[in-house]
Formats: sequence, C-alpha cells, structure tokens
Amino acid sequence: MGMIGAMTDLSAWGPLAGLIGEWEGNEGLDVSFHNATGRIGETPYREQVTLAAFGPVDNGPQHLYGLDYRMAAFRVNEENPFHTEVGYWLWDAESGHIMRCLMVPRGSTLIAGGTAKATDSSFSLEANVGNEVYGILSGPYLAANARTTKYTCKISVGAGTFAYETCTSYVHSRGGPIAHTDRNTLRRVG
Repeated sequence: MGMIGAMTDLSAWGPLAGLIGEWEGNEGLDVSFHNATGRIGETPYREQVTLAAFGPVDNGPQHLYGLDYRMAAFRVNEENPFHTEVGYWLWDAESGHIMRCLMVPRGSTLIAGGTAKATDSSFSLEANVGNEVYGILSGPYLAANARTTKYTCKISVGAGTFAYETCTSYVHSRGGPIAHTDRNTLRRVG
C-alpha cells in the first residue's frame, strides 16, 4: 500500500475523495441502551476523525483506493473517549462498491458495503449478521448479551463538512431489540 504525499488528483478515490482529511464535530447524538439505568438514553458527544488516503491496493485485477480511518467520540466535558473505531473505507471503481471495514474495542467487527457512482456526494452502506459478504462478527460476550444483527450507515459529503447517520440493530439480554443510532456533522480541521 502506498501512502499519498502531496495529492492533487483525488479522482481515484471516487465518492471517498471528499472524506480525506482530519475532522471534528460537536453535534453528535448517541441514542442507545444505558446499562446503568436499564433503558434507552441519549448521549451528546464530540468527535475526532482522521481519514488518510492510500492506494492502490491490488487484488489481481481489482484496484482498491482507501482511507485509513481512526475515530474517537467523547461525552461532553470528558477527556477520555467512550467510543473508538479503527478501520478502512475502500472504493472499487470497477464494481462501484464502497466498503467500510471497522473494529470496535468491545469485540465487534464488520464490513459494510453499498454501491455508488464516482461522483456521488452521498451513499449508504449495510451489513447483516450471518452474511459472508458485508457481515458482522462479535466476540462471545457480545454474542450472548448484545448480539448485533444489522448495521446501516448513511453518509453525506459537503464543502468542508460531512454528516452521517448510523443504526446498529442488536438484541440486548436486558433490553430486547435495540436500534442504537448515532449521528453527527463534522467539519474539516486539517
């Protein structure tokens, strides 16, 4: 994988090109099951995201361009993140597929995917448990206590901003079926 130095032509990254950079947003809202109260609650948050371009990655005739991705979300007035993610965003121009591969340090990983055109400024991704293509995996604790069944993600890229909405559907051992949603609007800071 080659890292990108001084980039001028970003067309190889297709709809991911507008996401390259460093981002911050303080309009986050997490709606999820709160174990401490035993019910659904809202958590406002701020977020820092870095999306660094790389590519191409060649798999035989397939050429992927991607973004190395790091994210941290912080509750208001807290120094330590309550949620982090690492992974990759990938663009396959030949098939028009966008993929988001992510891991969270709770023992969960997924590959979500969808299709888009190279010039699209918005797109959607999905992953489902049990699928070998665009699927979800969990460690033993989460599989028994908060089994993720579906993940959806909608992205909209603007001039110097990007917004997202995600929904992680899971079955909680105490709360039953839960639609855990997150949304934020981020602004480019670097």
